[in-house]
Amino acid sequence: MKIGFIGLGTMGAFMAASLQKSQYKLVVLDVRRDAAARHLEAGAEWGATPKAVAEQCDVVFTSLPGPPDVEAVVFGPDGILAGAHSGMAYFDLSTNSQALMRRVHAALAEKSAHGFDAPVSGGPKGAETGKLAIWVGGDEAVYNQHKKVLDAIGDQAAYIGPIGTATVAKLVHNMAGYAVQTAMAEVFTMGVKAGMDPLDLWKAVRQGALGRRRTFDRVADQFLIGKYDPPAFALKLAHKDVTLATSLGRELGVPMRFCQLTLEEMNEALARGWGHRDSRVPMLLQVERAGVEMQADPAGVQAVLDADKD
Repeated sequence: MKIGFIGLGTMGAFMAASLQKSQYKLVVLDVRRDAAARHLEAGAEWGATPKAVAEQCDVVFTSLPGPPDVEAVVFGPDGILAGAHSGMAYFDLSTNSQALMRRVHAALAEKSAHGFDAPVSGGPKGAETGKLAIWVGGDEAVYNQHKKVLDAIGDQAAYIGPIGTATVAKLVHNMAGYAVQTAMAEVFTMGVKAGMDPLDLWKAVRQGALGRRRTFDRVADQFLIGKYDPPAFALKLAHKDVTLATSLGRELGVPMRFCQLTLEEMNEALARGWGHRDSRVPMLLQVERAGVEMQADPAGVQAVLDADKD
C-alpha cells in the first residue's frame, strides 16, 4: 500500500513520520520541499502535484491550514480529484468546513473513490507522540478497512458517522474550549485582583467539583438527557453564587462579560419559574432558541461513562 501525505506543517510532519515508523510507504508533498527533507531521507517519494500523489496512492491524507487550502488541493487543475481513482480513500485531517467536506465526498464518489472528514485533536505534542484523537466521518465499511492506517497516526481513531459529522464534533470541541478559556480568564483575573496568588487560586479550584471532572462529562447529568428535575443543585442557589461573583467583579473593576451573560441567562430562567429546578436548566433556553431536542438515552450515556472506567 502506498500512502500519500500532503501538508507537512507542524502537525502533518509528525503524523507523516508516524506512518513511516509503521513501515508505510509514503508519497509526500508540501508547498515547501524542504519541509519534506526528513521524510525523503527516510525513504518517502516526492509527489509533484496533488494529482500525482492521488494517482499512485491507495490512501491520501491532507493536513492543511483551512478550507481554502483544502479546496485548492482537492479541486485545483492538478488536484486530488483529478488523480482520484476507484477505491482510493481520502482523509482530510484538517479542521474544515462541513459544507466543503460534503462537496469533496460527493465529487470523489463520482469517481468511485471515498472521502472522509477526519479532524484530529491533541496538538503538536499529540501528533509527535501518537496521542491523538481522530474523528472520522464517511463510509463506515471503508473506514474499517483503513482503521489500521489511522491507528498508526493516533491512539484514538473513532468513526463518528456520515460525512461531515466529524467536522461538527471537532468544531463543538474547539469552540467549547475557547469559550471556557474566555470564562476562565474572567474569573481568574477577578480572583487575582481580589488578592489571591494565581498558583494558590489554581490549586484551590482544581479540588472543586468542576476541577475534578472532565469538562464534557458535566453535560451528561441533566442537559444531555433533558432532565432537570429533581435538582442536584437548585438554580436559585446557583443564581446566588453567580450574583455574588459578578458583584465582586464590579467592586474590583474587573470586566466579566461572559459571566454577566451567564447571570442574565439565569435571570431569564428564574423569570420562567425554574428556580426550584436544577442549576443547569438555563441551558434549556438555548435548546429552545436552537429549535432542537436534547433527549439522549440515559442508558447510552451511562455506557459511555462506564467505558472510560474500564
